[in-house]
Amino acid sequence: MHTPILHKLYQQTLWLTALRSIFWEEEKALIVSDLHFGKTGHFRKSGIPVPQTIYKEDLQRLVLLLNYFKPEQLIVVGDFFHSHANTELEWFKKWRDDLSYIKIILVKGNHDILKDAWYKQANIEVIEKELLIHPFLFMHDNCMRRKDVYSFCGHVHPGIYLHGLGKQGIRLPCFYFAKDHCILPAFSRFTGMALIEPERNENVFAIVEDKLVQMQ
Repeated sequence: MHTPILHKLYQQTLWLTALRSIFWEEEKALIVSDLHFGKTGHFRKSGIPVPQTIYKEDLQRLVLLLNYFKPEQLIVVGDFFHSHANTELEWFKKWRDDLSYIKIILVKGNHDILKDAWYKQANIEVIEKELLIHPFLFMHDNCMRRKDVYSFCGHVHPGIYLHGLGKQGIRLPCFYFAKDHCILPAFSRFTGMALIEPERNENVFAIVEDKLVQMQ
């Protein structure tokens, strides 16, 4: 894993990684969004032959991040899981048993529709709407603009379009830091992207393969 990039915000120390996560040093918290675990299994149940390697690679990246930063808590800003329980989520439970010492907090997203009993069995604390850990506010969608806190959300799967020579170009996932909120990249690589148009003095960190590149 490449060295994370330091990003100071509200006097807090954030480490951004090309593995689509943020480590919040003061709270010893790893922050991710839109993992969509179980999505490939959901597609296969519908007859669409999506390989299981996609899910396994996402889970391996999460394990790598947990081993690297050694956080005390994992904050998931929505869409931890994609749909109803399937075989892939049973694999997740086994993984969770091996890392039971890490506190997991889920701010519910629109795809987090599992039964309350399932989250309880997986030892996941569920927040219905928003989580406030001053000076940051976490919610899945519609980042709230407030003067007293800085908001983090997911849901959008932000991306940026880079122009090349001629008419060539490429779409890249990114972290989008606006004045009062940040939209996190989807942790899962099995997602689409919504292109953003940053304004002056806003910070965008594009994910280029295994590196982060600050655009502005």
